Amino acid sequence: MPVSFSYNKQEKLKSRKLLEQVFAEGKSFSVFPFKVFYISPAVELDFPIKTGVGTSSKIFKKAVDRNYVKRLIREAYRLNKTPLHNYMHEHKKQLAVFILYVGKELPQLPQLQTKMPLLIDKLINALHENFVANT
Repeated sequence: MPVSFSYNKQEKLKSRKLLEQVFAEGKSFSVFPFKVFYISPAVELDFPIKTGVGTSSKIFKKAVDRNYVKRLIREAYRLNKTPLHNYMHEHKKQLAVFILYVGKELPQLPQLQTKMPLLIDKLINALHENFVANT
């Protein structure tokens, strides 16, 4: 699979039903300053991994700040997503992921870029444990 650093519309988690399913039935873990919710959906997706990002309006009152944080998370994910995509491609599975920023301060991109590979590694390990347990 060729390495792609894009994050286009097909990769974004937009479906309200799928979002509700991720939060209601999905599993979660934390890698500070992120909390990750994920689920392997039963329905066929048009892209192997659908990813959404968000942050709390309680912590960041201004929409400008929330949008800035989400933009930084998407950029960090875009640059570090390759191992996750390769893993999902090898196992021919699908995934819906929501990355929530739970930190209290406005982050900087280098800080998020150091945490994102840890988050992706932990997600791959959690998925591997689930796949092994189900087989």
